[in-house]
Amino acid sequence: MTMLSRRLFIAAALITGLGPVTSVCAQQTVTVALDWTPNTNHVGLYVAREKGFYAEAGLDVQILPYTDTAAGTLIANRVADFGILGSIGLFTQRTAGADLVATYAIMQTETGRLAFNADRADIQSPRDLDGLTYGGFGSAWENALIGTIIRHDGGDGKFETVTLGTSAYEALANGAVDFTLEVYTWEGIKAELEGKAQRAFRYADFGVPDQHTNFIGSSRAYLEKNKDTASAFIAATRRGYAFAVEHPQEAADMLIAANSDVLTDRSLIEASLKALVDGHYLQSPTGAIGTIDPAKMEAIGDYLFKAGILRDGDGNPVGEQPDFAAYYSNAYLADEK
Repeated sequence: MTMLSRRLFIAAALITGLGPVTSVCAQQTVTVALDWTPNTNHVGLYVAREKGFYAEAGLDVQILPYTDTAAGTLIANRVADFGILGSIGLFTQRTAGADLVATYAIMQTETGRLAFNADRADIQSPRDLDGLTYGGFGSAWENALIGTIIRHDGGDGKFETVTLGTSAYEALANGAVDFTLEVYTWEGIKAELEGKAQRAFRYADFGVPDQHTNFIGSSRAYLEKNKDTASAFIAATRRGYAFAVEHPQEAADMLIAANSDVLTDRSLIEASLKALVDGHYLQSPTGAIGTIDPAKMEAIGDYLFKAGILRDGDGNPVGEQPDFAAYYSNAYLADEK
């Protein structure tokens, strides 16, 4: 048994271990894999479940326990019907041959940023990062992203990298590294609440295309066989996120109540959700919720292709730009804005 097969077997065992679901009326079961432990990015799923939006649509939605197997892998291997996909993961996995299709944009604009401690007087613009140490996560995307930001500001794009994973945030706080990448609406908000003043550079201000940070996605195989179920699920999920935008406090209460074992910091949840709403991440200034912007998909896809990040199933850079229109679909959104 390969390592991937073993991980999928374990994930499937966890999922099937949820036990039988009882219902007064026959409902269509839909499984959803998370990309991380429950957090504010997932709020619409929990709101839709707790408010009964899924039940009204005839669905029994099971939000699966988080495992270290990527949601995209679970979807492509038919372990989960839907899942949370990071933008870069969608593009890289799909290009490598995974059966993945984005069906709902959770974030309407990029939530990531390049962050550093506010007291660093020597860092005034991205070119000042040349020669400094980055606390990172070990992906090719990070190197391309940071290099672009620095060069766009007139620097050489040369920096040292120490791969730390999530320990990078602590390393930044104590000065062990000079800068890192973080999600503003989570790590950035957490730093603010803890009094760790930061400054940051937005990717889109320095030559990197804006993007939908993450999606809810499925597989082409599932969507083709379950069009009505998929449409009902996406529509109900969209109602959940729309409710969270209009009633963030109530949404935060539902998210915390459903995950009281892991979401113990109420102030962080409330502040994070407020940032998501006020910053027009969940709903764009024009009112779009869930809609995937074709221009953004083409722009980030083109960027990843030219940076050599998109590779085929054998790990080789693809020689021809893929058809990015096949990577997503807005067809399952009801009353698209």
